[in-house]
Amino acid sequence: MSQSYSYLFGPVRSRRLGRSLGIDLVPLKVCTWDCPYCQVGATTEKTLVRRDYVPVVGVMAEFDRWMLEDGQADCVTLAGGGEPTLHSHFGEILDAIGARSKFRRILLSNGSLFTLLDVRDAARKADVVKATLSAWDQASFEALHRPHASLKFDLFLDGLKAMRFGFKGEYWLEVFVVPGVNDSPEQMAHIAAMAAEIAPDRIHLNTAVRPACDRETQPVSVVALQNLSGQFSPVAEVICGPTEGASSVAVPPPSAVLVERILGLIQRHPSRACDIMITFTLADADVQVALSELLKRGSIRREQRGDADFYCAV
Repeated sequence: MSQSYSYLFGPVRSRRLGRSLGIDLVPLKVCTWDCPYCQVGATTEKTLVRRDYVPVVGVMAEFDRWMLEDGQADCVTLAGGGEPTLHSHFGEILDAIGARSKFRRILLSNGSLFTLLDVRDAARKADVVKATLSAWDQASFEALHRPHASLKFDLFLDGLKAMRFGFKGEYWLEVFVVPGVNDSPEQMAHIAAMAAEIAPDRIHLNTAVRPACDRETQPVSVVALQNLSGQFSPVAEVICGPTEGASSVAVPPPSAVLVERILGLIQRHPSRACDIMITFTLADADVQVALSELLKRGSIRREQRGDADFYCAV
């Protein structure tokens, strides 16, 4: 591979999506929220201003190059370093991907801008839209997400409901569970009741398996999540935990370009060594060479989470 990518990353192995090519439409980390549990890091620009944060021409040029160089994925996902709907032309990018390929187009959004009609219209170009519903009132909304000061929970909830109407694709809700904040049965019952009003196709329970930007934020156990899942209709799926698997294909040691691609992945998606092996079809020894170089440069750090070592951006 002759060049690295500025806007594309992965494809990443995902429990929900299979092999997912990520497209990042905002710089690290421009978002409408500043969630303590975010795996990408603290928000550096908290904003509601929508604009062309990255050039559409540049994004699609990289996508066209990736199609020629690799082109193997189960889906293409708008996600990464912040809130993708902040990009004022994300709908055009969804259209362009659909015109060039048959990949499922996924929008991973927090849903905070679904109050805007033009955002909902653009989001409906996706095949799957995932939004977040982890709070049940303004106080819990602020504790969980530290949203932009202009965002109000009641309007946010109205936006999630409005997104459901007229959308012919799959609508998913993710409930991110944080110990001591929203993990009691009573709190989850409030969230479940609101989710029922939205009527999503799927509901996912997630927690901070990967290192969070607030290192005090710990995960809820899988057993606890399973005990909460039955409160939802449809019954929520517990999706936390990195995807397992290993590659049996060895390729030459990582080039300087591939090392930069590994860094691009880690910046957007804290990963274990085995995750990197699968994503880039590398032998373990070669992944260790790349990680050692990035650690020596001070570009990444190693953090233990449970029994696993994750590599995170500095």
